[in-house]
Amino acid sequence: MTHGEWAGRLLPLLIVAGALAVVMGVFAWLASVVRRRGLAGSGFRAAMASYEEAFRVTAHDSHYEIQAQAQAKSPAAAPGDPWRPARDSSSGAGGARRPRPRSGLRRRLGAWQRRVARGR
Repeated sequence: MTHGEWAGRLLPLLIVAGALAVVMGVFAWLASVVRRRGLAGSGFRAAMASYEEAFRVTAHDSHYEIQAQAQAKSPAAAPGDPWRPARDSSSGAGGARRPRPRSGLRRRLGAWQRRVARGR
């Protein structure tokens, strides 16, 4: 076979493969845009979950774990338990105050100390 015959047979396959690559690239770009903007509806979330189930098993497991945590309710008090005021969940365990955020130099020094402690 001559070079022209091979090119004539391979050209349609290359066109199909290129078109498929472009379509998959557009879908990947669209998925990133939808995730970034938070536009994913329940149908798209389910489709992405099935994709992650097939190709990224750990991400799929994390998806179900996050759903379970979001749906979990705090336990109700039993009838004989003493009354306790509800604590704000954002304030951390025990209702302790959150430390002030570090600014500038203190934050950089803290990050440096953590890296030194890890041996990096």
